[in-house]
Amino acid sequence: MSPRTGRPKSDNPKDIQLKIRADKQTIEDLDFCCEKSNSTRSDVIRLGIQKVKKDLEEKK
Repeated sequence: MSPRTGRPKSDNPKDIQLKIRADKQTIEDLDFCCEKSNSTRSDVIRLGIQKVKKDLEEKK
């Protein structure tokens, strides 16, 4: 039997989709961050969530 082809399985699959509503300025800000950091929208949003969580944990 031949080995499976395609992408290898991820240790942390990102299989949940999230839809948000945003105004034009928020999307422009997001795209600015993406361009400057050379990252995707998803990566920047994930990073933002991690930063907010870290800030909240430090306030405890």
